Amino acid sequence: MKRLLLALSTCSLAIALLFNVSCTSDSQPRSEAPKEAAKPATVAALNTICPICGKPADPKITVVYEEVTYAFADDASRTKFNADRQNSLYQKLGGKGAISAVVDAFYVKVLADARIKDFFSDINMDKQHRKQKEFLSAAFGGPIAWTGKDMRKAHSNLTLTEAHFNAVAENLVATLNDFKIKQELIDQVVAIALSVKNDVLNRPAGTK
Repeated sequence: MKRLLLALSTCSLAIALLFNVSCTSDSQPRSEAPKEAAKPATVAALNTICPICGKPADPKITVVYEEVTYAFADDASRTKFNADRQNSLYQKLGGKGAISAVVDAFYVKVLADARIKDFFSDINMDKQHRKQKEFLSAAFGGPIAWTGKDMRKAHSNLTLTEAHFNAVAENLVATLNDFKIKQELIDQVVAIALSVKNDVLNRPAGTK
């Protein structure tokens, strides 16, 4: 049972790729646009490797994004970081605050659903919420890369079905409706979700 629960909870990570938050929702904070830091944060707290080029970072070349200061090797890397943030689905969906709110609301529905709630009875939900938010943020192009297992490896010894996938998806769609979805963003999210479905269900690549 616990193995199925863990599988389903990770499956929900992939299913949750189907979510979208309207940036016009009053209850969802918008992601702030990247801006150059007038004064960098404490040097000791800065990253030492440039997240763009992998070279040593210059603590004088920084950007503040969602209250975190990032250092870069050169101006070109900083410019690329800013462009990547502006063009990312992550920022278009509302950034950290919006994703956090949707994940929290999603799990309220999951834990109230008699079909799947028992799968989560012995899971640390605080940790599950955190992992979910980290995964989705990375999947949508957020600034912090996902460092957990890839979907296929995480499910290599587990058996999941369309029924499991669909049960989670129904709760997700209900959550999306609560958050006033924009169709053009949903389409982008769906494309990402479909790209990992076979991995989550341990099916051969290319299975329809």
